[in-house]
Amino acid sequence: MTMKETAVQYLDNNLDRFTQLSDLIWDNPENRFHLPISAQALIDALSEAGFEIQREIAGMPDAFIATWGTGKPVIGFLGEYDALPNLSQVADLVQKQPQIPGESGHGCGHHVLGTGALAAALAVKEALAGDEAKATIRFFGCPAEEGGSGKAFMARAGVFDGLDAIITWHPMTENRIWGTSSLANFQVYFNFKGTSAHAAAAPHQGRSALDAAELMNIGVNYLREHILPTARVHYAYVDAGGPAPNVVQPTASLLYFIRAPRSLEVKEIYDRVVKIAQGAALMTETQLEIVWDSACSEYIVNDRLGRVMYANMEALGEIDYTQEELDYAKAYWNSLDEASQNNAKGSVRNIYFNSDKAELEQIMASPIARKLAPYKVTDEAIPGSTDVGDASFNAPTVQLTSACYPLGTAPHSWQWVACGKSTMVHKGMLYAAKAMAMTALDLLNDPQALLEAKAEFDDRLGDQRYKCYIPDEVQPR
Repeated sequence: MTMKETAVQYLDNNLDRFTQLSDLIWDNPENRFHLPISAQALIDALSEAGFEIQREIAGMPDAFIATWGTGKPVIGFLGEYDALPNLSQVADLVQKQPQIPGESGHGCGHHVLGTGALAAALAVKEALAGDEAKATIRFFGCPAEEGGSGKAFMARAGVFDGLDAIITWHPMTENRIWGTSSLANFQVYFNFKGTSAHAAAAPHQGRSALDAAELMNIGVNYLREHILPTARVHYAYVDAGGPAPNVVQPTASLLYFIRAPRSLEVKEIYDRVVKIAQGAALMTETQLEIVWDSACSEYIVNDRLGRVMYANMEALGEIDYTQEELDYAKAYWNSLDEASQNNAKGSVRNIYFNSDKAELEQIMASPIARKLAPYKVTDEAIPGSTDVGDASFNAPTVQLTSACYPLGTAPHSWQWVACGKSTMVHKGMLYAAKAMAMTALDLLNDPQALLEAKAEFDDRLGDQRYKCYIPDEVQPR
């Protein structure tokens, strides 16, 4: 057998093992930087396969690096395993019903993301037949993609230095290359402190932190007209000063997300937002404290690696779903309102941009998008952020999405949590693992492809070099 055939056979033979691992992580949803059960489950699987483990990476107890091999090139796989708060959901139920009200759930598929990347790393090792001198395989256990930007802290610590290529994926609703950039993002708290007073008897003695927060928000809303159309600024009240209207609120806290296609553009907007916050504090005679949470960079696409991966996705063909799985997916499609279904159809038209009307109707007739989307790479940014961007500034990076979830269902939804342990999702994970393993083997056997990917990487960066905007004193929390 060829090395690719060995890797694919290994993954097919061990699907039950990887299914059990992803289901274990689904059963124990953990958030941000506190992921002891999920991290340990992945570490145990890697240790059993002979990988050397380094723990507590970049100040994060549940971040780790698993390494096998000693040779060149060095290929890295990125794994995520964090869940989302307040998304608990009963598995396989076609209606919103929390398993445990108020608890977390895997609404972005990271339970299969980490497991699928791990499976690919193990398959590559298997294909190399134990010859550690042929390559070095590293699996990066990355906490807190959701809101914490764990990879940014890892990149700041130099964790991704020395890699020749980075490979990863994300479960989605279609099979395609991730060929677009993403929005860089700053996540910052603006905390105001004032003076409490009786709002009726002695309002003149109070200094309202809530007034300061509201004035800041008003100022930022006026700013929106004067920033890049592709930028996004949004906020949430973390503390509104309490429930008593007859008290001048002494505290108020806002969490701001500031996004733009480039980190430098985010920095420019952030500086203006800070001035508005300072002005709000001045107007209300309150004190302002700025506390950084995290930040992430834009994603740097790599066309050369994308074409290598796409060829392997073409070779794999369509995922074979049973009628039972198609009926299962159809039930979740039917759970969507008409507007969501129409939006999904519009998305299909955009993704399959080279298809005629008849082919589009055929694609949309299935509740799972089985057809491989046409290849497309662009520097345009999707309206979202990922800390994979920070890794992509350190080595040529490629990622794919696979059809794990029913057409039209959205990330961070109860539908995604409900489907998380289904055979449909497991098949999408297996497909992704195969494509990633095959891509890694191509790169190991074709030094020229790696050289061309590196040349493109250098060209895209130009004079720009990675900068982590998270202040040095800010640590993961």
